[in-house]
Amino acid sequence: MDFVIVTGMSGAGKSSTLKFFEDMGFFCVDNLPPSLIMKFVEVCRSPGNDIQKVALGIDCRGGRLFADLRESVRQMDQEEHTFKILFLDASDDVLVNRYKESRRNHPLAGSARIIDGIVKERELLAELKQTSNYIIDTSSLLSRQLKEEIHAIFIDNKSFESLMITVLSFGFKYGLPNDADLVLDVRFIPNPFYLSAMRHKTGADSVVRDFVMGKRETLVFLDKSLDLLKFLIPNYIIEGKNKLVIGIGCTGGRHRSVAIADAICAALRDCGHSAVIAHRDINKDGQ
Repeated sequence: MDFVIVTGMSGAGKSSTLKFFEDMGFFCVDNLPPSLIMKFVEVCRSPGNDIQKVALGIDCRGGRLFADLRESVRQMDQEEHTFKILFLDASDDVLVNRYKESRRNHPLAGSARIIDGIVKERELLAELKQTSNYIIDTSSLLSRQLKEEIHAIFIDNKSFESLMITVLSFGFKYGLPNDADLVLDVRFIPNPFYLSAMRHKTGADSVVRDFVMGKRETLVFLDKSLDLLKFLIPNYIIEGKNKLVIGIGCTGGRHRSVAIADAICAALRDCGHSAVIAHRDINKDGQ
């Protein structure tokens, strides 16, 4: 039986993830008290029961519930039940914004600030996160991308890589992205902005993309950049890093950085990495 425990930070996407599991044919139960996990396992394994795939959404924000979950996981290990733990995470800033957008308060915040509840919850879940089989950072993921990631792991049985990579194009004139781990400057490449036929287009348009990718210096840059990333990424994974933001910057963030970010993201995906693309400033220039 495929048995998945879905947990993690409040606001990181547990409810949406359970819906994805349900769409994939899993029997889903949300907010099951952790102390009842073993009873539930017994029911699923009872004679005549045809449940083959189960996903449990566990909310362990309270101290007692967290202790119950830890004990249930220990019992499942002892009785050699096969199960996986999926931990959903997101950055503090993203979680705060999600709570503000939904106009809800964090369940551990009480009368304090949202960030206080998030910090408290992160401390409670630190040990559980370390023992999880899969950690997915949803900070930069669209709902569709999260669904694809879940499907790839639990249906396609693709090897899971805990590092989620975001390739982010941006314009230096609008400032450096404050969440970038690596920044690559592509302003040395001839700028399509100064060609009237391309000024109002973007690096996602074929005429601009062909112009940028047709430069010898672009191809050399891509080759050397990917060589660096192929060295760095496995070492980041070994060190336990689960989120990497690679900033690709040109002057306005509309032409060169967009085309090159798309190319780097596609190359990383071809190498089997989990990578998403984002264009911060694509609509700011050329108007």
